[in-house]
Amino acid sequence: MNPSAFLADLQQKPAALRALVAVLSSGDPWAGLGFAPSRVVLIGMGSSAYAASVAAARLRARGLVAVAELASSDLLPAWGEGTLVVAISAGGGSVETLDALRRVHPDATVVALTNTATSELASRCSLVVQMQAGVEEGGVACRSFQHTLVLLLALEAHLTGDSLDPLAPLVATVLASADATEHLLATEPSWLPEVTHLLDGPSGAHVVAPARRLSSAQQSALMLREGPRRAAVACEAGDWAHVDVYLTKNTDYRLLSFAGSAWDAGILEWTLSRSTVVVSVGGDLEGVSFTLRYPGDHHDDVRLLTEVVVAELVAARLWLTP
Repeated sequence: MNPSAFLADLQQKPAALRALVAVLSSGDPWAGLGFAPSRVVLIGMGSSAYAASVAAARLRARGLVAVAELASSDLLPAWGEGTLVVAISAGGGSVETLDALRRVHPDATVVALTNTATSELASRCSLVVQMQAGVEEGGVACRSFQHTLVLLLALEAHLTGDSLDPLAPLVATVLASADATEHLLATEPSWLPEVTHLLDGPSGAHVVAPARRLSSAQQSALMLREGPRRAAVACEAGDWAHVDVYLTKNTDYRLLSFAGSAWDAGILEWTLSRSTVVVSVGGDLEGVSFTLRYPGDHHDDVRLLTEVVVAELVAARLWLTP
């Protein structure tokens, strides 16, 4: 992995998103599916699994039978005919995901969602949907994570959207995310030094997000671990008061909060009374140490596709200046 190349990968995010919009505008990437699945199984590892979990929850909220499973699990659903299995791997070589293919029910339809069309995963699936994220020279899945979310939102639109133009709302959202990401990159000097200083504590960092965007917290914590090798933990906003609050009492607790949960007030109840460092992204939380807003952050799906870049840029800065 290369920190300078990782930063360059991040700086290319807006252009890559706009290129993806062109692809989505030219046709439905899931059009080759050819059937309406009665069940959906999303499998992957790491950031692929993070994106899959949010996507599966969204499909269930729309009335579909959908689950996300770690590809390494030996408890994959034994669902056959009528089941769509989406195997997700940016590089297409994840050994756990490849192994899972032999454990999927033989009557299920298996589709690869990958950034590498020539990969082994692609060769073993009946349909390939490409992430279109380009080569990530830094060796870290950053654009591919963002594009995974977009393509899974496209799957949601394909299965549940307006039959006349199901991708139109998504195209608008991705364009807004490109603009928002570009804004955060362009204004980096005004916020990144302070945010990095606040989050770089001796006990590591914690990241919290609403359940519907839990992947943002998980991916952000992964970025801090993977690049600069900082301790980082992800938590869901409502669950925070049950599993993470305890550390605010006896550690130098630093919290990156992706705002928008109905349970944000519960977090502030404990953090503010204990003078905890809290950085709020995408929403105004009274009394926090720093608030970072960006265009479009009132739109939840724009937040989903954008907010991780904040932690990615913090990770890049820490990685480049250890």
